[in-house]
Amino acid sequence: MTQIRSDDSLRILIVDDHPVIRAGLSSMLGTQPGLRVVGAASSGTEALRMMRTETIDLALLDLRMPGLNGIETLKMIKNEGISTRIIILTNYETDEDIYRALQSGADGYLLKNATLREMTDAIKTVSLGKRHIPPAIATRLAERMLRSNLTPREIEILGQLAKGLTNKQIGRALDISDNTVRNHVNRIIEKLEVADRTGAATTAIHRGLIDQNS
Repeated sequence: MTQIRSDDSLRILIVDDHPVIRAGLSSMLGTQPGLRVVGAASSGTEALRMMRTETIDLALLDLRMPGLNGIETLKMIKNEGISTRIIILTNYETDEDIYRALQSGADGYLLKNATLREMTDAIKTVSLGKRHIPPAIATRLAERMLRSNLTPREIEILGQLAKGLTNKQIGRALDISDNTVRNHVNRIIEKLEVADRTGAATTAIHRGLIDQNS
């Protein structure tokens, strides 16, 4: 990855679908010594286009955007070998959001309610090739990493549990037997370290393992 030059301002791109947030961040960071906001993109697609044609040292990337979301954009940036360092800046902090962002190659993670000092410290840390993860988020990430990963089938069944379906109804929906569903549910309960199926569904929603609106 290209090294950030110490004798030049860091060239920063803001990526967020909300114009007020783009304007606010651009104005706030633009006043900081050593930082220069060189652009603001309203989508992942626009951000990629800018990164392919312009020199951008670091991008503050929103996680939830229409079209290409933050994770998808991040994966494309890394797959194309673009050297821009990425800090995820978002209102969301579920365990899965954090895990997926960092697994996809994010260099840092910040919440949008971070102070200007926290934001500039994170930018400086990441510009030096280090990762920035706030302590509280680092603790949750460690807990997430210690848990056994759920399989795609178990995630699918969790989604059905969250809808309040019985084992028989889940079996019919997924074309598997009641016993198979029961075995999956038992493993899910064990992996999530909860007491019952209701606890599993509640925990899954809280941690962002499933989309409760789907």
